[in-house]
Amino acid sequence: MRNQILSQIIKHTIDSSAHLTPEMALRLITPQCALWSAPPEENPFKDPYWAFYWPGGQATARYILDNKHLVKDRVVLDVGSGCGAGAIAAAMGHARTAVANDIDPVAILASQVNAQLNGVTIATSSEDLVGAACSDCDVVLVGDMLYDEEFADKLFSWLTRLAVQGKLAILGVTG
Repeated sequence: MRNQILSQIIKHTIDSSAHLTPEMALRLITPQCALWSAPPEENPFKDPYWAFYWPGGQATARYILDNKHLVKDRVVLDVGSGCGAGAIAAAMGHARTAVANDIDPVAILASQVNAQLNGVTIATSSEDLVGAACSDCDVVLVGDMLYDEEFADKLFSWLTRLAVQGKLAILGVTG
């Protein structure tokens, strides 16, 4: 099953550097891909949010790449990681550990593909960590996850608790 999903990721995405982090190549669905305009029934992925590099995620990764000192030798958790760009940026910034975390198992595979494409090593987790203590992490990245008010309240409350505990919380938001 894993190999089948990996081959679908490769088949339906392209390597792209046309974004705010051109030093990073990512397998994404872009206008050059057939899935960009295909009807939903032709999409082999249920909800391929991971296949798009959302602006808030781009801003978060760009910020990390421009401020590597924030992640150097630290444990970084990229929550709702999608394509893994935040974790990859942290790994490029010499984080001690960079973790791509997403509840979508396809996003986890896409993150691994993208990390390999960029020659970095990341850890992955598909556990729902929003609200968790995250005692082992130093930095928490969140990009474009404020998709509804109830979840946004939960996310802000959690990030505030983490910040009070001394963790650096970086939130990339658009809209």
